[in-house]
Amino acid sequence: MDIRILELIDGAKRAEGLTVIIDVFRAFSLECYLFERGAKRIYPIGSLDAAFALKKEHRDYVLIGERGGAKVEGCDFGNSPWQSREFDFTGRTVIHTTSAGTQGIVNAAAAGAEEIVTASLVNARAVAEHIKKKDPKVVSIVAMGKAGIETAGEDVLCAEYIKACLEGRGEEFHIQEKASALKDTDGSHFFNPDNQEVFPEGDFFLCTECDKFDFVIRVGQDEQGRLITTATL
Repeated sequence: MDIRILELIDGAKRAEGLTVIIDVFRAFSLECYLFERGAKRIYPIGSLDAAFALKKEHRDYVLIGERGGAKVEGCDFGNSPWQSREFDFTGRTVIHTTSAGTQGIVNAAAAGAEEIVTASLVNARAVAEHIKKKDPKVVSIVAMGKAGIETAGEDVLCAEYIKACLEGRGEEFHIQEKASALKDTDGSHFFNPDNQEVFPEGDFFLCTECDKFDFVIRVGQDEQGRLITTATL
């Protein structure tokens, strides 16, 4: 198995084979929690215009939008698993547009990736097990980073952990210890008391609860050919 770790939007555009799009803080951690809370399916959308247009077409859909970390005006929620934790998503369809994660999906799909799944620390081992079962010749693991243009340590850590699991080194990787240590580095912004409205402290702990979920989020298409994500064991 040829395992390639790529980064950012450019990496998504170069993805081949079975492609894993990673966004730990916070897009694909959030999507895991949304599916746990009963969401039926999610539309990953690149542009805000397209996201608002879909919301206008389907008023009952929940619109989650983020740019620069903050909730976009007019959206139902921002990109925070903590702030949406009490909402009942049972049976709901979600529209999701973000600066990094959803951009990775859109660009990898345009590049012709054979299969696309998403990943974060909360389901990384499940993703590795899915890859093992599929046994593809090429795996592209894309760490999306900050806004898709700057390396983010948490996404690279997740990519390296998935690779370690594929190579049989998962147990010795000590992922929870490394994830918790992000509090003092790439996750320190969640502990800024002046910015809790955008980056609540609770998000850090939800996003670093390693291997909490045993399902994989796969990218497919709806009846009109639009990209959707759904959870599958």
